[in-house]
Amino acid sequence: MSDGELLQQIRELIEDSGQSRYAIWQATGISQSQLSKVMAGTAGLSIEAAETLLAHFGYTVQIKKNRKE
Repeated sequence: MSDGELLQQIRELIEDSGQSRYAIWQATGISQSQLSKVMAGTAGLSIEAAETLLAHFGYTVQIKKNRKE
């Protein structure tokens, strides 16, 4: 999954949750302005912020090493 695809998935989770940016900020510590920029597509997220948001929505990030063939 590319960075852009991950951000799109996170945007969809935020939209589908029905939670306000204020409520997400209160639960995650990620500022409302940062959330607004992510939703507008004008900013990305650090891996830590992405993990925090995903955890808030009940998901985890798993990183796997590619196998050499």
